[in-house]
Amino acid sequence: MGKIPVLKVVIAGDGNVGKTSLVRRYCEGKFDTSRVATIGVDFQTHTVDLPSGQVKLSIWDMAGQERFRVVRGGFYRGSLAAALVFDITNPSSLTNLESWYQEISEVAPNQKFIIIGNKIDLERVQGPETAQAYAARISAPYLETSALTGEGVSLMFETMATLAFSYSATLGSHQPE
Repeated sequence: MGKIPVLKVVIAGDGNVGKTSLVRRYCEGKFDTSRVATIGVDFQTHTVDLPSGQVKLSIWDMAGQERFRVVRGGFYRGSLAAALVFDITNPSSLTNLESWYQEISEVAPNQKFIIIGNKIDLERVQGPETAQAYAARISAPYLETSALTGEGVSLMFETMATLAFSYSATLGSHQPE
């Protein structure tokens, strides 16, 4: 039996959009109502079954506060896919995805992205059209999730695993020995 490939992915977006809650829902199967802001970065792993076989996601949850911007760049290195998460009840968190996209692209220029509209269990402030248009502009899939109910969370991480795996396959022959 072969070794399971480890694929580094990052979860990024403004503070309070639910990044850590999404990671915990997926990796631990729970939702914590009490929330403490991530300091710097948090890290979890989870095995995903893809049609091509198992992969292990190394999930890096980035702190969303501006004061951590200076340390985030180093954590993006080596990542193969990034989820840009916004809160569907907070339009500015969607607007700010472009700066997250730019921040990550500076360090990992060919990385694959996925756009995530989180908190669909709450009342939406605007329709999904703006987010869908942004996702299309950067050639990224768009999904909606609820860390509270778990809706869409597995699909989010399976999609990230698929994107990361396909990107890692393109790097296979180009990686330095």
